[in-house]
Amino acid sequence: MFVDTHCHFEKQYYDDFENVINNAKESGVNLLIACGCSKSANTEAIDVANTHENIFATIGYHPDQAFIVTDEELIKLEKQLSNKKVVGIGEIGLDYHYDGFDKSKQFELFEKQLQLAEKYNLPVVIHSRDAVQDTIDILKKYHVKGVIHSFSGSYEVAKIYLDMGFKLGINGVVTFKNCNLKDTLIKLSPTDIVLETDSPYMTPHPYRGEKNESKNIVIIAKFLTNLFNISMEELAEITRKNVSNIFDI
Repeated sequence: MFVDTHCHFEKQYYDDFENVINNAKESGVNLLIACGCSKSANTEAIDVANTHENIFATIGYHPDQAFIVTDEELIKLEKQLSNKKVVGIGEIGLDYHYDGFDKSKQFELFEKQLQLAEKYNLPVVIHSRDAVQDTIDILKKYHVKGVIHSFSGSYEVAKIYLDMGFKLGINGVVTFKNCNLKDTLIKLSPTDIVLETDSPYMTPHPYRGEKNESKNIVIIAKFLTNLFNISMEELAEITRKNVSNIFDI
């Protein structure tokens, strides 16, 4: 049984959640973690988790929310953490990819959420884009563990995160023909990773350009079994244990 540790269940992306969930089950992806990244997305992630036994939620504010998140919304986020289906805080982090970002505001939002994670002993799901060193420097200030979402970095960076107690979130990017991530992963172990789709984004090859779904975890898994030279059953068991160790589910 596989786990999709990062999918976005929002009405703007899918007309029929039940179809997406059933497609996943039929493919052997029986546990899903819906990831919030904004006020509305957090609410939707909790709603879908509350109404489905096999779905859990992580909630938080993506760095692109740094200009708009209020103290009141962070207070609400803290209250939402008491929901039994909420298993972590994320996705949170830093993103310097687009013009107009404000480092100071991103730092402030990131650290406030890391403080919550430390306070409630919850894992975090980290978004880091073009901001590796700042992400590492900030994470070192807190006693947290979790997942580095959509990891695509070097072996050296991977080792830093792994030594800090994180797992690497691997999604459809690894299947892209122009992606060098496999060169990093071959030096690591399946015990270092968890699987994710980031659906509806990051659709794996050969379906790039189509809307992604949790069922496509099996495509990512098949690619990784060839890379690590293990069976699908072994990969499922190892990554499921990794998920349980991080999210306590």
